[in-house]
Amino acid sequence: MNAQVSFLDGELSLIHIPLNLYPTLLQPILQILLPQKESILQPEDEQGNGSPVASNSSRSWSQLGPHDQRPFLNVSITPIECSVVCQTTWATSVFEPALQKLQQAARGKVSISKESYVALCVISAGMDAGSRVVDLSSPLALAGISIFFITTYYSDFILVPSKDKKNVVQALLARGFEFTDNGDSSSMMSLPRSGLGSYLNSHANSGAGSTMVSRRGSYNEHDNATPDSPLPSNADELQERTFALLKKQSVQATVDTSLRLVHCSGHETSSHRLDGEISAASPTAHLNRPSLSRMNTGNGFSNGHSHRTWVDTVDTRLYTCLVAALATQPKFLSVTLAQDDPPSLLLDKALVPMFGESLIGEAGGELAPIFLDLASLPFEATGIVSGVAGRLAREMSDEGPELSYLSTARAGAVILSREQSAKAIEILGPLLSGDT
Repeated sequence: MNAQVSFLDGELSLIHIPLNLYPTLLQPILQILLPQKESILQPEDEQGNGSPVASNSSRSWSQLGPHDQRPFLNVSITPIECSVVCQTTWATSVFEPALQKLQQAARGKVSISKESYVALCVISAGMDAGSRVVDLSSPLALAGISIFFITTYYSDFILVPSKDKKNVVQALLARGFEFTDNGDSSSMMSLPRSGLGSYLNSHANSGAGSTMVSRRGSYNEHDNATPDSPLPSNADELQERTFALLKKQSVQATVDTSLRLVHCSGHETSSHRLDGEISAASPTAHLNRPSLSRMNTGNGFSNGHSHRTWVDTVDTRLYTCLVAALATQPKFLSVTLAQDDPPSLLLDKALVPMFGESLIGEAGGELAPIFLDLASLPFEATGIVSGVAGRLAREMSDEGPELSYLSTARAGAVILSREQSAKAIEILGPLLSGDT
């Protein structure tokens, strides 16, 4: 396996929206999905001659700095919540004004993370889906760094607290990652095959092949640990703490048998074609994804714009269909838009006909999400679900689970095939109830 890890620009916020408030806040959700120039520039922000003027909440494109632009965005609607990961500036300029219009009781039910996050993009070749979730997060887990993990069609994204960025780099260097000479060595790291093998071999006896994500001091609100407690020495100890905490908070693993998910990507409008386009003949092809280089995938500048936007780089039918799907308040839809990556969707199979030919992906395979409702835990503790993924990968190693993962603001979902999800529930049930 050869993995490349790069930090994306900008700081991110996580937003939790209860499902009953989703219709009320649909407008700001759609606003952050729009090309930014159009969504920032409001009619009242134009002078008499039609030229834009700046205000506190709306600015012309030329006034946007690099941190105002959109390197990463995820919007997820699940049976538990609506979750948004967006630029911190967008949480402030778009969502906070919308929240101020709500009744105080309703406003208090929406949560915006107090600390900011940065996103790492992980591109790996020759690594199965389950191994990615487990092995890529292990170095950070053993360093005590909390993460949110989002699997997309071509890449994996790991969100870490901004204040822990230096610790992340140190943890990756300690586990065999190397800086690569790509013109910006401060933001790109790679893990050669030898580095991964050395790391896994050195931790084989300590259980570090499985993963668990914790946060220093994150247990002090829920058990007897304190912020000064030593970090667990191996993955087994980490997982023991994880399931003890989940059990104490009465967190259960649930599967909605009516949900059948598929993983898809948006078509590109450029001449570049994606290697390994998915065929319905392979039921697991969507999980054995091809490697995609960090190249510009769009069609260049168009329509007089001085900056390429998402609409310039994808089939605009996808955008129209996405807005239509969001307007229906879908039971499950997760869309990720990331810098230099084609759009990625994990969605209820019942929604696929709505998108027509605007998607590429596996038409025949069906996935089932295992949900953990973590509303009783603080934001930083939600990464704990990666520990559940690690336990499943270990307990189901003989079955070779094709496992992926979706973090949301107040919950997490382990994504497996429908057959493997039943086995996973059999494993998790006793661990969460204490019948072990």
